[in-house]
Amino acid sequence: MLSSQDVIARVLQSPLVPVFFHADAAYAQSVVRACYAGGIRVFEFTNRGANAFEVFEELVKLTHTDCPDLVLGIGTIYNAADAERFIVAGAQFVVQPITTADVAAACQAHDVAWLPGAMTLNEIYNATQLGAQLVKVFPGNIVGPDYIKAVRGPMPHTKLMVTGGVEPTEASLSEWFGAGINVVGIGSQLFKGASDAATITARVVPLMEFLASQPR
Repeated sequence: MLSSQDVIARVLQSPLVPVFFHADAAYAQSVVRACYAGGIRVFEFTNRGANAFEVFEELVKLTHTDCPDLVLGIGTIYNAADAERFIVAGAQFVVQPITTADVAAACQAHDVAWLPGAMTLNEIYNATQLGAQLVKVFPGNIVGPDYIKAVRGPMPHTKLMVTGGVEPTEASLSEWFGAGINVVGIGSQLFKGASDAATITARVVPLMEFLASQPR
């Protein structure tokens, strides 16, 4: 198991993170395989359905057998009990839409990377005070890249991830990374209209190649 520091380093090295939920385990596995084949090395499965835990367990098995370099995490976590449950199941990072001290403490007790959600400067700062090494700014589609540029004035060194409003195009990635973001999470936009694994892989490959070519 990687340490929280190692996981944060991996996320910063592979800064496009799919954000995904599906209730069918076999389909979710095919999506993870397709993303991995395209070069994705960090994947966030979200806790957004009644059987999310069971699907996540199957994805953990998949990483052990087919995707050994994949860092798999769980998103949409609100409380410490859920965080603990998914950490024990194999989550290597925990993402929140909000910031709660109990989830921070649960992650720190297991040395698991914690990515809390925030929007305002106060919220971002308070998350770092609770120990966050990477803070998720959400919703990106509301604040926009100009907001990130403004945040970078007083907070030049805080590691930031944005989800919401990121499109799977070079232009969108250039805009967000140019504004100073460190990591992007892409949800439905990455998978929209992709009816099979090959389409997902073909969509991911040029994005990962583009990011690899950019100075960071």
